[in-house]
Amino acid sequence: MQTSPPPEINRDVIGKTDSDINIQMPVFYVSAGLLLLFVIVTLIFPFETNAILTGIRDRALGSMDWLLALAPIIAFISCLLIIVSPLGSIRLGLPDEKPEFSFLSWISMLFAAGVGVGYVLYGAAEPLTFYAGWSGTPFNIPAETAQAERLAMSATLFHWTLMPWSVYAIMGLCLAFFSYNKGFPLAIRSAFYPIFGRHIWGWIGHTIDSCAVISTTFGLATSIGLGAIQVTSGISYLAGTQSTLSTQILLISGITAIAVGSIWRGMDKGIKFLSNLNVTIAFGLLSYVILFGTGFEIILISLKNIKNLFLDSLPLMNWFNRTDLPFFHSWTIFYWSWWISWSPFVGIFIAYISRGRTVREYLLTVLIAPFFIGVLWFSSFGQTAITQYKEKILVNEGEFSDFTLILFNMLANLPFPTFTSVITLLLLIIFITTSADSGALVIENMAAGHKTKSPLGWRMFWTLMFGITSSALLFGGGKQALKALQSGAIIAALPFTLILIVSCLSLILGLRDEYYLTLANKKHENKT
Repeated sequence: MQTSPPPEINRDVIGKTDSDINIQMPVFYVSAGLLLLFVIVTLIFPFETNAILTGIRDRALGSMDWLLALAPIIAFISCLLIIVSPLGSIRLGLPDEKPEFSFLSWISMLFAAGVGVGYVLYGAAEPLTFYAGWSGTPFNIPAETAQAERLAMSATLFHWTLMPWSVYAIMGLCLAFFSYNKGFPLAIRSAFYPIFGRHIWGWIGHTIDSCAVISTTFGLATSIGLGAIQVTSGISYLAGTQSTLSTQILLISGITAIAVGSIWRGMDKGIKFLSNLNVTIAFGLLSYVILFGTGFEIILISLKNIKNLFLDSLPLMNWFNRTDLPFFHSWTIFYWSWWISWSPFVGIFIAYISRGRTVREYLLTVLIAPFFIGVLWFSSFGQTAITQYKEKILVNEGEFSDFTLILFNMLANLPFPTFTSVITLLLLIIFITTSADSGALVIENMAAGHKTKSPLGWRMFWTLMFGITSSALLFGGGKQALKALQSGAIIAALPFTLILIVSCLSLILGLRDEYYLTLANKKHENKT
């Protein structure tokens, strides 16, 4: 099947000046219009909107949970098939092209791309919540038992390591391959050329890219909302005040204003500096928790958790006849929805930094490096929290709405608690700010004709949309703000789940044709 772009689509359409920009009218106006309509309706009818979102979410979980559960598995299997096949030898870009970034810099950027707020928010909270059974346990295992402790770590790592990064890896590889090897724009629609051909430049392509924009916006809004809840909870914990919806929305407004201001002032270098600062602070915090929490036992703990993860993964993947449906829907399916809705953003980011790598090197690194980082992070934070809980020195009321305080409760039992809590708050704020700014750049790329430059106002507009959408979800959810964020992520992920699954097939077809074309060229060169 021919995967070369039509003659009028070529690399020379990339990188035009501002005066040459042609805004993708259907993508921009459809996605922006639908998002603004959602925000307006939510602000006018918050309770009714929340009820509708909850109803749609419940119906989707009742009839479509199998699809959301299946998508990451398909992505993971696709990654494995490509790795072990000859297709893995294909290079992203020209045959002799060299990577732009060093291997260590590449891994550091991968860490910053797909984790951030979630690692800080859930690092200690999720394993302890599963162990204590505050919101259910995997397979309804009795809480606070040895088996509950094992499954708490296995389920957490299952949610945060190979499965999500398989989704990111496939989406990033689709974008990188069809852009760098075939000359298509760096857009989700490009991955569908082997299936739809020239129709991707019409309404089919506009629909695909619009779904990607809306999905990414809700994915980023979920991260911003969750981060804001934890930041305000942490501030309230340190100051002895109470976290409210008003303070959460006020914080989101402030962070959005900072992100918009950085765009207006052209502080790209500053944002890059903050991204590097994120990674430095995060690994400093990780080292601190290992030193004063698990200690040198972290190596044995991590190895044990890896072994248990591979033993428990198949049961955790299964969606048939689950006896723990509330847990499965509230945690696993929510996470799969979050990763899928987040995948266009992370995929484009990974594609940006991966040119010059072979497909096999790309997949192995994108899967394995974050896997070991995730194991180390959740093993250290999670085991420290569980140990403190078992020793009766970490106390939490156990309500799902209070899980944002678990990290601060844990740090309170380690040396220098105030300092580390403040550092954690700073880390969260920087993660949220850089996510909003870089997310706006990615969405602007999808909605503004896929050029490398576009009017400054468009990027500022999308940054504002993240803050407004996140605030609208929190406002509509009220006291059930976390569930509102979950509903938004699940609903937004459903249409993009189909896009992800078809992308796996399209990618394999494209790589297959590229491999055979390479073989034919080599045979021709040998004959001559």
